[in-house]
Amino acid sequence: MKKNLLRSFHIPMNTLYPMKAMNINSTRNFLTARNGNKTAQYQMLLVGAALFLSLFSPAWAQSNALDGNTNVPAAAKRDATKEWKLVWSDEFNKDGLPDPAKWDYETGFVRNGEQQYYTRARMENARVENGMLVIEGRKEKFKNDDYKPDSKKPKEMNEYAEYTAASLITLNKASWKYGKIEVRAKVPKGRGAWPAIWTLGENRSVVKWPKCGEIDILEFWGRSPGEVTSNFHFAGKNKNVPTMGRLAVPKVTDDFHTYAIEWSESVIDVYFDGKKYHSFSVDEAGLGEENPFRKPQYLLLNLAMGGRIGGPIDEASLPQKFLIDYVRVYSRSL
Repeated sequence: MKKNLLRSFHIPMNTLYPMKAMNINSTRNFLTARNGNKTAQYQMLLVGAALFLSLFSPAWAQSNALDGNTNVPAAAKRDATKEWKLVWSDEFNKDGLPDPAKWDYETGFVRNGEQQYYTRARMENARVENGMLVIEGRKEKFKNDDYKPDSKKPKEMNEYAEYTAASLITLNKASWKYGKIEVRAKVPKGRGAWPAIWTLGENRSVVKWPKCGEIDILEFWGRSPGEVTSNFHFAGKNKNVPTMGRLAVPKVTDDFHTYAIEWSESVIDVYFDGKKYHSFSVDEAGLGEENPFRKPQYLLLNLAMGGRIGGPIDEASLPQKFLIDYVRVYSRSL
C-alpha cells in the first residue's frame, strides 16, 4: 500500500498520513523562513530521507523476516510466492466402501513379515463413516487365498491369517510428480500398530524396490507412542539407503494431526501440523534421469500390524483404527 501511495501523487499525503503531513508542513514553514540558508537546505534533505525510510523500510524488513534468510536464492523466493492449487482429493463424505474410482487395494501378506492379511473391499477393514476413512486392524481367522502347502514364502506359507487390515493405494488411478500431499489423520494406540502414509514410484513393478523410491510422509509405531517419523528410501551402493526424520509428539494418538510433504525438483520437506521437521535433498538419490524422486509416485494408506518392525501386537488394544479425515494433493500454480 505504501509503495502504491508513492506512485499516486494525486492522492493528498495528509489524507492517508495526517500526522506525517503535519510534520512535513511544519518543517516546510521553518525552512521557508530561512530561505537561502545552506543549513536549511541540508535539513530539507534529511527530512526527505527520513520520510523515504519511514515509508519503505517496514515493508523491506517484513519481507526479510518472512524469508528468514537474506541470502535465499531469487528462484526460491519466486517459488515461495506461488499459490497451491488443489488437483486431487478425497474428503470421505460418502458412507460405504472407499471410492473405487480413487482407490485400489493391496491384498494378502505383502511385506516385512507383517502379521496382518490385507483384504480387498471389505467393510470390516476399510470403510467410510462419519465423514472419515476408517482402516481397521482386527484379530480374526481369515483364509489366505495365496496359500501353497509346501511353500516357504511368507505370502504363501500360512493357510490362515490371525489378523486382518487394509492397504489402500492409488496405483493406476492417480500419481504425482512434485507438489504438496496433505493428510489429516489420527493414529491408533497399541503396541504392534504401524500405520503409514507413504508413496512409491509408479514404475515399481518394473524397476523394483528400492529403485522405485519411497517417501514416508508418516510412519508411526505403537511401540514408540511419543514420536512420529518420516523416511526416504532409494537405491544406493548398499542397495537401500534410508534417510529418517523424527519428531517427538507426546500423546500423538489422542487427536487428529496433519501430515504433509512439499515436493519440488530439488527438495522434499516434511511437515507435522504445518511445522517442517525434516528435509531431503533430491540430489541425494542421484543427478541422472534414474532419480526416483523426479518421477511420478502413487499414494498408499495402510495399517500394518506386528512383524519384524512393528513388534509384538497388544491384543488388548484391538481392534485398532487408523482414521483419515481427508487426503488433498496440490500443485504449484504458475
